[in-house]
Amino acid sequence: MALSIAGRTAIVTGAGSGINLAFARALLRKRCNVVFADLKLRPEAQELVSNHSGSSQSSAKAVFQQTDVTDWQHLERMFHIAKKEFGGVDIVCPGAGVYEPVPPPTARLSSSQAPSSNFWHPPGSTCSTDASAYASLSINLSHPIRTTQLAISHFLSDRSHPSTPTENGTPTKSIIHVSSIAGQTTPLAAPLYVAAKHGISGFVRTLAPLEQRFGIRVAAVAPGVVRTPLWTDHPRVLRMVTGEDLWVEPDEVMEAMMALVEGGEVEVLQKGGQEGTRLVTVEGGMVLEVGKGRVRVVDTFMDEGPSGDGHTVSNVAPVHDEIFNRLHAGTWGLQE
Repeated sequence: MALSIAGRTAIVTGAGSGINLAFARALLRKRCNVVFADLKLRPEAQELVSNHSGSSQSSAKAVFQQTDVTDWQHLERMFHIAKKEFGGVDIVCPGAGVYEPVPPPTARLSSSQAPSSNFWHPPGSTCSTDASAYASLSINLSHPIRTTQLAISHFLSDRSHPSTPTENGTPTKSIIHVSSIAGQTTPLAAPLYVAAKHGISGFVRTLAPLEQRFGIRVAAVAPGVVRTPLWTDHPRVLRMVTGEDLWVEPDEVMEAMMALVEGGEVEVLQKGGQEGTRLVTVEGGMVLEVGKGRVRVVDTFMDEGPSGDGHTVSNVAPVHDEIFNRLHAGTWGLQE
């Protein structure tokens, strides 16, 4: 039987938009309280929080905590808010992330572009925000790791919320990460993003034994190309997608995330490219790849890799050419 999450509490970083907003909405729909931890909320997220505020008649409540996930004190504060508002926390999703924006073809930014954390614009260049650390890795890798440490600490110290580590055979505490098919593939345009997502998938697998010993499930989804502001709000990234490419929708990823939380079985593709689907038992350390209308278990060893709809960007050649041209100039990596 699936775990009932009614009356429980979740912390979701990056809940202001995209996949994490879809996940937060689904949690609220199932009467789970949610702490929205983000720098800001998009209008649709703000409306959702308002509709589930303390003064509303909704059965589940939502609070917004402004959070910079690169600041570890902000991460600690999320848990204090959950404790203060709801008595504790049961589900944690350190889902906030940034893509590695496709670099402009020159060393100079246009008036409409902002500096970013991108491997192809090293620290010191006018296009880079990085100084003593890579912001992309701080957001996409360090923040999920630190949040997981905090979550485990709170789970172990608060056995009274709830008192049992499992219900219907499913852990009552879970940490759901957002990896990516970039954790299996190697796109040249985004080396830092790829490194982070490979890291997240490996990190999740190392924590699989916590489920059997402590009733804490650590698992992840690995989405393909999802129609979120990470893509749609950034023209230089969006241009890699053509009419031949199909989007994965946030709700498709959300469904896989909910399956990881609620336990039981999940329907996934057959192994080895065989036709049809199979049911597998959800377990700690699991990484579920989510494509368009398809979910697949990512194997730790000898995995066949992503394929099919929702996993492609067809217009990457111009981006590669821009990178190669910059490298050929002979001044790459020097102070600009």
